[in-house]
Amino acid sequence: MHFDAGVSVIFILFTLTLLLNLPFGYARARSKRYSLRWFLYIHVPIPIIFIIRTISHIDIKYIPVFAVAAIAGQLLGGKLEL
Repeated sequence: MHFDAGVSVIFILFTLTLLLNLPFGYARARSKRYSLRWFLYIHVPIPIIFIIRTISHIDIKYIPVFAVAAIAGQLLGGKLEL
């Protein structure tokens, strides 16, 4: 993979991961803490992100980047006032 193409794919997946976690973070913040729903709102996006990363052939060393995006999406989604 060319360097510029790799960086752009990683940036796109970072953004997608963050946006995917926003609604789950919003729902998580409004559910009872440590309940089944709370647990699911945190963990349901993970297989989706894994599938997208695998299809995109992104190396495993970038998982911490996507973990930061997922956590940021969860936290930002929890702070949304709709």
